[in-house]
Amino acid sequence: MVRVLLPSQLQSYSRGASRVEVEGASVAAALDDLDRQFPGIRFRVVDEQDRIRPHMRIYVGPERALDIARPLGEGDEVLIFGALSGG
Repeated sequence: MVRVLLPSQLQSYSRGASRVEVEGASVAAALDDLDRQFPGIRFRVVDEQDRIRPHMRIYVGPERALDIARPLGEGDEVLIFGALSGG
């Protein structure tokens, strides 16, 4: 199992959950399982070409995942958050 921590802007898709458990050997597989549990959430994180959206960040532990092919290990923690912008 992998634990995924969700930002507040995605919690409306996860029925208010800020932490969920998913299965997956990669970030892509974890996002697929997350989307199976909460339909529509994956598209908010990655685009049609499976690239992480520019306003989203994904970390596996302390390391930023630059693409969804990044492997995961049992017990890893994935943090998804939205980048802030403004002026």
